[in-house]
Amino acid sequence: MKQFTIQMLEPQGYCGGVLKAIQIAKNCRLENQSEHITILGNLVHNKYVQEALQYHNIETVDVKNKSRLELLDLIDSGIVIFTAHGVSSAVFEKARKKGLKIIDATCPFVSQTQKIVKEYLEQDFIVFYIGKKNHPEAQAIYEGNANVYLIESTQDIPSINSSKIFVTNQTTMSILDIQNIFDEISKKYPTCIIHDEICNATRIRQQAILNLKNQGIDTLIVVGDPTSNNTSQLANIGKIAGIPQVIKAQSVNDIDLDSIKNHAHIAITSGASTPSYLTNMIYDYLNNQGEKEKIRIENIL
Repeated sequence: MKQFTIQMLEPQGYCGGVLKAIQIAKNCRLENQSEHITILGNLVHNKYVQEALQYHNIETVDVKNKSRLELLDLIDSGIVIFTAHGVSSAVFEKARKKGLKIIDATCPFVSQTQKIVKEYLEQDFIVFYIGKKNHPEAQAIYEGNANVYLIESTQDIPSINSSKIFVTNQTTMSILDIQNIFDEISKKYPTCIIHDEICNATRIRQQAILNLKNQGIDTLIVVGDPTSNNTSQLANIGKIAGIPQVIKAQSVNDIDLDSIKNHAHIAITSGASTPSYLTNMIYDYLNNQGEKEKIRIENIL
């Protein structure tokens, strides 16, 4: 039997925004027993959460490469829940015109960023928004806004003639990448106003991995959905921290003991939309090396 030393990094489990979104969806079902409820896109980026919501008879409409605005065409009646990632004002308006009852589960940190961007746009600023193209949180900012420039890397920094530049970002970006882009924008536009909007849940989880550098960790297991940006960033941070093996896992089913060396010192982290239940199953499996327990969807929410 292999012997592992296992370290669970803190924090684990849902962040506040995800908890809030899930509670809103569950309350919506409790208060509307007979209504048809549809979530516009994935409530949070985790397939097990989506399956658990389906268990509660809450449907999710999500089609690859379709924006929230386009997805609305697939909902004709009932209640629509906007996800934790937020939506643009155009999505709100279209939902109202369709006569849908709107429940907004946007994360408070995301709402704060949207509010700040709106305020600067109203003051005739050009907004440089650092985020991921087609990510719903980013789409909610740049969709329909000609004065918002999406920046994914330093190569995307535009050359424009304006002294009123406001710079902000998606809440789940890498703290290292974001600082690099901020620095490059500042060189090109010294008078720009920069507002770092990395949320606390993202920052603390990434910093916990960076703190592992030179601590003798052999393997980092990052638990989360492959569609989750904050989860992907954790894996990237692990590589930057010099951890020899970084394993991305949705659940215990993705853990292969043969790929982990004997006597390994393992650290386990998880994305902000990853249920603690899934992470604990991985810890128990590594600790006991027994038969993998079957995932029970009703235990997710």
